[in-house]
Amino acid sequence: MVDVLTIEHLYVEVEGKEILKDINLEVKSNEIHAIMGPNGAGKSSLAQAIMGHPRYKITKGDVKINGESILGLSTDKRAQKGLFISLQYPIGLQGITLFTLVRASLTALKYKPTDPSQKPNLPLPQIRKDLEFYLKKLGLDDSFINRYVNEGFSGGEKKKSEIVQMAMIKPKFAILDETDSGLDIDGIKIVASAIMDISRRETGLILITHYNRLLQFIRPDYVHILMDGRIVETGPAELADLLEQKGYDWFKKGL
Repeated sequence: MVDVLTIEHLYVEVEGKEILKDINLEVKSNEIHAIMGPNGAGKSSLAQAIMGHPRYKITKGDVKINGESILGLSTDKRAQKGLFISLQYPIGLQGITLFTLVRASLTALKYKPTDPSQKPNLPLPQIRKDLEFYLKKLGLDDSFINRYVNEGFSGGEKKKSEIVQMAMIKPKFAILDETDSGLDIDGIKIVASAIMDISRRETGLILITHYNRLLQFIRPDYVHILMDGRIVETGPAELADLLEQKGYDWFKKGL
């Protein structure tokens, strides 16, 4: 079954200021979409609005998964419907290890018992084994299993840790907000390879980025250019290559 995330005529404001205007997007679970744009264009705002951040007020439009609106759902309920976000600036979680976080996530998303009086039947040895596997794939050692999430991590380690979490959760749709920031070229190659291997064209990917670096290794089906809160152009992967050569100022002059 192919799942579909649909964004229809979406308008979003923050503290009374309109940030996004008439955003329309359809992402299938076997597709890769890139959203590119300069600083302040509204890319991260779109990601936060989709996930239900209370600061981002949706004034018009809808967000649907398989035709069902999710606007009335809290962020955790949206995650249960199959959404995942990798944050642009991941925060530290003092006192919460990666293993604890993944276990709690899987309990809520995959192994929640129907009877509240029962304990979730989690395959803990397999979860640890899978964590070790994905950490290795991302170039991180086993010690990260018992480290507090993002505490003392480098920028690149934070981004890799979030991809490990995505691998464990296996969402229907993943919004990756500037996953390439904080990574050198070798790190980008490792992360891109892991993302493609993990998603296997079964997770719809929305890649938010300023640059074409990540898109050299994860070739999107569609590239959307976001400027001043609007999607002003949609095209194939080659559109990102053109932007890399010409820049956003050149593109804006042609509008």
